[in-house]
Amino acid sequence: MQTPMRSKLKSDQAISQTAPIGVFDSGVGGLTVLRALLDRLPGEDFVYLGDTARLPYGTRSPASIRQYSLQAARLLYERGVKCLVVACNTASAIALDALTHEFDPVPVIGVLEPGAAAACRATRAGRIAVLATESTVRGGAYQAAITRRRPEAVVTARACPLFVALAE
Repeated sequence: MQTPMRSKLKSDQAISQTAPIGVFDSGVGGLTVLRALLDRLPGEDFVYLGDTARLPYGTRSPASIRQYSLQAARLLYERGVKCLVVACNTASAIALDALTHEFDPVPVIGVLEPGAAAACRATRAGRIAVLATESTVRGGAYQAAITRRRPEAVVTARACPLFVALAE
């Protein structure tokens, strides 16, 4: 059995406000998230990690996704980031809780909740299609996040493994 990584900050260790924001994805698709962050936070510095050696995460088991996500976040954490942004939908859907717990008090922000909120705002008829990786669809996190916001929404989720290749 593998021992979990412990990244907890010492109680006397402060998070530097001048530190960069860490962003990671299973590849380069998350660069779109980085672009949006750069546009909205022009005074911030960023460190981006694209785990292209192990992409796509979406075909992996939840345990592997959590392990890969923790490892990627650990690399950014070791560079002193003040915040972690999980730009990978699959990692956001499967590993966000583990990341939040592991790196507390460093804020960890995923793309799932903002994506669900945007889908709820965009629909007029209350029908929403979720096109995602196998693991993201199987886990049901997007469906649950949408239903929390719009209980009457009709959500159809489909795995689209070829989208990963297009994004990369």
